[in-house]
Amino acid sequence: MSATTIDVAQALESPDGGAARRVRRGRARRWLSVAAAGLAAVPALGAPAPRVDLVDVSGPIGPAAAEYVSRSIRVAAADGAQCLVVRLDTPGGLLDSMKDIVQAFYASPVPVVVFVAPEGSSAGSAGCFITLAADVAAMAPHSNIGAAHPVELGGIMPSPPGDVMAKKLESYGTSYIEAVANKHNRNAEWAKSAVRDSASITSEKALELKVIDLIARDLPDLMAQLDGRVVNGRRLATAHAQIAAVPLLARERLFQMLWRPEVMFVLMLIAVYGIIGELSSPGAVLPGVAGAIALILLLYMASIVPINVAGLALIILSLALFVIDVFAPTHGVLTFGAVVSFFLGSLLVFDRAGSGFQLSLASVIPATLTTAAFFLFVVGAGLRAQRAPIRAGPETMIGKVVAAQTPIGRDGGRVFIEGESWSVRAEEPVAEGQPVEIVGVEGLVLKVKPKK
Repeated sequence: MSATTIDVAQALESPDGGAARRVRRGRARRWLSVAAAGLAAVPALGAPAPRVDLVDVSGPIGPAAAEYVSRSIRVAAADGAQCLVVRLDTPGGLLDSMKDIVQAFYASPVPVVVFVAPEGSSAGSAGCFITLAADVAAMAPHSNIGAAHPVELGGIMPSPPGDVMAKKLESYGTSYIEAVANKHNRNAEWAKSAVRDSASITSEKALELKVIDLIARDLPDLMAQLDGRVVNGRRLATAHAQIAAVPLLARERLFQMLWRPEVMFVLMLIAVYGIIGELSSPGAVLPGVAGAIALILLLYMASIVPINVAGLALIILSLALFVIDVFAPTHGVLTFGAVVSFFLGSLLVFDRAGSGFQLSLASVIPATLTTAAFFLFVVGAGLRAQRAPIRAGPETMIGKVVAAQTPIGRDGGRVFIEGESWSVRAEEPVAEGQPVEIVGVEGLVLKVKPKK
């Protein structure tokens, strides 16, 4: 055995050699720990990234919005989404549609996050209820929430103090929003004040009062703040989630367009113009068909969107005044009354439908002027044409002056008019060549008199 081999063996058996082995084993363990942590941090190959579904609800809350949100909840559940984010910006809407959305939130198998965004957005009236009903309520900076008084929520016209119906509706709204706020341990006292006193606050104040859960600048910031939050016993993993928008179906897009006060108002005008246009000009067909279709659509939507009967009565009165003024000219008095009646009726007709469904002056004023012009020039001309004297056949010759072809008396005579020779009769004798005026028609004989 060589001296070198003996030295190595002695080194391995020496205390110093054992210490070296322990150092190497410690270093190996540390490297193994680092590698295991790295592998744990890397998702398994083929594993899908976390998903968050997103819907945008803007404008008045109506049946189309309620259907869209309810369907999106089912889509998010089928997708296995971490949560459904409802990006909201609304002045309010219909009571029934708001309740449908709240009930859909409660029954949702996936957490629902309402995000009042972007900056400057609002969750007014029905939107306040919807935000408080979410599992997580978030708002963008400088947005606002509140003003959920029943006048706006249910569309009731301002009532005098002590009105029983107004008190009942206010009491109902107060208890309902209190129950919604208590479900997620939010500030129920402020929620009740939003109904009783139309209280409205900014997002910053809402966070301070524990009306909402967080403030986020945008969607990435919202995802970062939601990550790791436990909602309904489920820990959300949203930091690196893929955000997928749930698109509107064609049916929902159509209904969303139709259930707008401006569209319903236009349909009402088409129904009025079409039906009255057909009555004033029988046989046109197209105006009557268009008016009938518009009327059916309007009646269908009016069964869901409340219409103020007083406003509708004022519009009908205005139409009656326009027609009466055609038959009995009053130097503009009835026309002026019709214009005022139509203008006021248009402002009132949708005021029971809630916030966001009232017509603006930008819609009402042009419609009033167009309607006045329609009745004055189109309908008026048609009705006057129907009442005008007959202008076809022998009657068109009445009043014309021609020369007598032959002597004319009670026994008859002849004149040449419009390329034809006619038999005539006169009460006074008329000499040949003397001018006569045609004053009547009796069958195929014209009545004439001497033209003096």
